[in-house]
Amino acid sequence: MSVSLNDLQLLLDVADCGSFSQAAVRRGWSQPQVSQRISLLEHTLGQELFARHRRGASPTPACLQFLDSARQAVLAFERGRALLDGSPLLPRITLSCLPSLTSSIYGPLMAKLADAPLEIRCSADHSPGVMTALLAGEVQVGFVLKCPPVAGIRMERLWCSPIVAVVSPQHPLASVQHPLKLGELANQRIAPQFWGEDCETLIKLIHQHRERALPIHAVQPASAVMELVLRHQFVSFMPRIVVHAELQEGRLREVALSDLPYWQWEVMMAWRSGKRRDHAKETVIKAARQVAQEMASPPGQARPD
Repeated sequence: MSVSLNDLQLLLDVADCGSFSQAAVRRGWSQPQVSQRISLLEHTLGQELFARHRRGASPTPACLQFLDSARQAVLAFERGRALLDGSPLLPRITLSCLPSLTSSIYGPLMAKLADAPLEIRCSADHSPGVMTALLAGEVQVGFVLKCPPVAGIRMERLWCSPIVAVVSPQHPLASVQHPLKLGELANQRIAPQFWGEDCETLIKLIHQHRERALPIHAVQPASAVMELVLRHQFVSFMPRIVVHAELQEGRLREVALSDLPYWQWEVMMAWRSGKRRDHAKETVIKAARQVAQEMASPPGQARPD
């Protein structure tokens, strides 16, 4: 058996994932396919490359000695192919986040990384889809709502963003200087962004205050909600992080409510905890932390104690 570049990349994948099964998910293979291919590679090289155990696979000392050469061989091939294509060889990283957070996260993040020596591909999906793509290796850094921990995925909280009431600057409520009660806006046109089960609780509360039976529309995505607020004078309830820029620039106004229950979106950054260093991923993670820090003091009301 000859050793191909695909074999070397598989070796790197298994070493990075620490598991035959996770490397199989990354490649879209079955776990037995990965196991068989690694066994053939071990036979060809005459060395055991991985110690198998119940929790996965660990590189042997022989594998650790070989990994750098394998990595250099794959990189040399990619460089050569890039030269033939006439394009610079830059590391590429794929990001994914909730559709409602694309503007809030990708805008400032891409501005911060505009001149970084890497190419970024941005996508959008709901939290379960982002987590699945991370496990499969299709996405390197994801931005999701807080969810149960997943083996092999590191998660770090970036924001705890409260749900707030917002209106356009032309709305009569935009000029109110004192906190209102929920009942004081209950008879307005209302269309909260649907953010989860608590949104239904909010709708029930508003209906209790309404003087007549008027519909309340829960809408997704955030861009559709913004259309209703800015063009049709709706009141909406949204995670503040989603409209951070609009509030900061005065395109939306936050309406203070003294009796609004404290609901929030807990936004997490997620990435695979690989065994080899990934400078491109580290650059994105560092920049995302900076963006989160810069947005930590949002306009409007302070978070309650």
